[in-house]
Amino acid sequence: MTCRHCGAEIPLPSGQRVGMRESCPRCDADLHTCRNCRHYDPGAHHECRENQAEWVRDKERNNRCDYFDPAPEAGRGLRQPSGDARAGFDDLFKR
Repeated sequence: MTCRHCGAEIPLPSGQRVGMRESCPRCDADLHTCRNCRHYDPGAHHECRENQAEWVRDKERNNRCDYFDPAPEAGRGLRQPSGDARAGFDDLFKR
């Protein structure tokens, strides 16, 4: 799976589930969240395509949803943090 918050690749052995209290080893963000689930859809009712799932208020915090299934590409395309923030800032204003 991929962390929705930082884009880190998190290997899951076959058949292993993400625990409700697990966090990303890189950024410490919660992993068992709606935003990391393959059922998450901002355009769907309750922002979830699983019609039997209960409503979850905070989509970015751990929850007890039994329908959670990690989305393999939830965080793909996120910009990875660079090692030198000043260089990135200076790059913005190059001519």
